[in-house]
Amino acid sequence: MTIGSLKPTKEKKSRKSKHVVDEKVPLLPTKQEEDTGFDEFDGASFTGAVFNLSTTIVGAGIMALPATMKALGLVLGIAMIIFMAFLTEASIEMLLRFSRVGQSTSYGGVMGDAFGKFGKIALQICVLVNNVGVLIVYMIIIGDVLSGTTSSGVHHAGVLEGWFGVYWWNSRTFVLLVTTLAVFSPLACLKRIDSLRFTSALSVALAVVFLVITVGITVIKLINGSISMPRLLPDVTDVTSFLNLFTVVPVLVTAYICHYNVHSIDNELEDSTQIKSVVRSSLALCSSVYVMTSLFGFLLFGDGTLDDVLANFDADLGIPYGSLLNDVVRVSYAAHLMLVFPIVFYPLRLNMDGLLFPHARPLVSDNLRFALISCGLISLIFLGANFIPSIWDAFQFTGATAAVCIGFIFPSAITLRDRHSIATRKDKILCIVMVVLAVFSNVVAIYSDAYALFKKNASPSE
Repeated sequence: MTIGSLKPTKEKKSRKSKHVVDEKVPLLPTKQEEDTGFDEFDGASFTGAVFNLSTTIVGAGIMALPATMKALGLVLGIAMIIFMAFLTEASIEMLLRFSRVGQSTSYGGVMGDAFGKFGKIALQICVLVNNVGVLIVYMIIIGDVLSGTTSSGVHHAGVLEGWFGVYWWNSRTFVLLVTTLAVFSPLACLKRIDSLRFTSALSVALAVVFLVITVGITVIKLINGSISMPRLLPDVTDVTSFLNLFTVVPVLVTAYICHYNVHSIDNELEDSTQIKSVVRSSLALCSSVYVMTSLFGFLLFGDGTLDDVLANFDADLGIPYGSLLNDVVRVSYAAHLMLVFPIVFYPLRLNMDGLLFPHARPLVSDNLRFALISCGLISLIFLGANFIPSIWDAFQFTGATAAVCIGFIFPSAITLRDRHSIATRKDKILCIVMVVLAVFSNVVAIYSDAYALFKKNASPSE
């Protein structure tokens, strides 16, 4: 059962207000109290909520953002990153507004309030598709960084291979197994998202480490004069190159998807009126990191920027201690993804439980069901990361379907449905624009990706 099925009698302002004695309160605890008040938890802090939401936002998408600069150019690329941040803030604001009016405590609850059971199921399926795909990508990247990967017949040595040589204990499968048992499983056992606030703070710090090193290397090479002037605008020569511009949309959409965790963070806030400030602070922090990473990553590698900029740090940087900096960048980012994993896993488990057991008691009060769902999902992700050689193409399709539904189409549909008659004319115009942009750009992106994939597969036979 998700948190979404629990409806408080009124909008909460502070979690501490629950402890006020009222003669009309029943002697037995309600389901809301069972779900959120099973210990002496008084509510999450503003800082912890910002770190948790920021960690939800900053994942693997940050590594693909410099490649968007290569496609769009610096001016249009940075403008699109900022534009997507404003669109994300608007969609979350509408989502929270309808949550308050409908007294819903989860994204699924709002969808259920607007479109009934099938709306809630559609949201749960999209979260499952999106989050499973994202977590498999995380695990694949961790394996690539630590154990190496082979692409087009060329082997890129992992950090452990470079340090110790090739042994059975630093093989991909064994490294991912140890990581799963030693890192993912313990963190996934935590029942409150606020319990992850310290690991979230550390994961944000590791992302900043990557950014600082990238900026430092770029500044050194600028001083040396070894960096040429980057393209400011996209290079459009024909219809195909124009359509290829839209392939960056799924990357930008995925980079800001955090909607599925907003309600979980809101539910645990000591003062839930702070949630809008939490969202704005997190988006400001993350968009700043995104702009800096995209700018300096593209400046550093230029037109040689790969789809995953982390792969660019496999080569000689041409500066003193370049090899050491390469290892620091790759290890810090692998550690960042390890700490992001439980934040993305949390809503995945809740939505899987809601899909399989919609009428069961709250998940946090059923240890057996909690353990079985957690173990099953972690096993599925582990197997996917080991047996799927590369899912970047599939990840782009996921970003163009499930992610865009979660981030823009569903919030817009809720507002246009306007079951409580609170949407303004401006809201509805904005929602129509978001839906049209989302559908058009992502249909073109899927077409471009599919065309490129089929052309690539057909080229050897020609």
